[in-house]
Amino acid sequence: MTITITAFERSPDGGMGLARDTRVRWALEEVGQPYAVRYVSFQAMKEPAHLRLHPFGQIPTYEEGGLALFETGAIVFHIADRHAGLLPEDADARARAVMWMFAALSSVEPCILELVTARFQEGDKPWTPERLPLVKDRIRQRLSLLATRLGDAEWLDGAFSAGDLMMVSVLLRTRPSGILDEFPSLAAYVARGEARPAYQRAFAAQLEANTGKPGAG
Repeated sequence: MTITITAFERSPDGGMGLARDTRVRWALEEVGQPYAVRYVSFQAMKEPAHLRLHPFGQIPTYEEGGLALFETGAIVFHIADRHAGLLPEDADARARAVMWMFAALSSVEPCILELVTARFQEGDKPWTPERLPLVKDRIRQRLSLLATRLGDAEWLDGAFSAGDLMMVSVLLRTRPSGILDEFPSLAAYVARGEARPAYQRAFAAQLEANTGKPGAG
């Protein structure tokens, strides 16, 4: 059965890997599963056909046979659970990898998304100059704790896992602000994730879809 995912017809980031379909592409590349992409416009995302797949009118979605999923975390977990390569065989290590997936989405990403909202959706509000430093400090606090936990390890818990895939994907969103560079160990951790051949293929595919030019991967 062919796996089909959805992605932005034109990604807001111009195909630089920040849209969430990149996470799903990366996971599929890591486990060696081919997939097709159906590109949807912002208008199409709000129409009944897409809302039947994603009730909140977002991307990505995942379809395989009679299965349809939304929410990136759920999709990546499904891929990792069904195919070898992203979750350890040891039950305890597997549980910890899933824990780090949740940590990326629940403990780290929310404050990063708050910065995106403050800068781009509320940038013209009178309170923004006062709010931005507070939002950035909350991100720094989270990243400081994460950097302490990572230490000098290559990955979060032994070998690379779906937990690292999700955490690297989330941390990439801090790069445009310059905050990631304040934490050299995390910047190096993200760079290791980006250097993985599977990520390179996923990034190149998204970039080419948005620019028409083959990516470096």
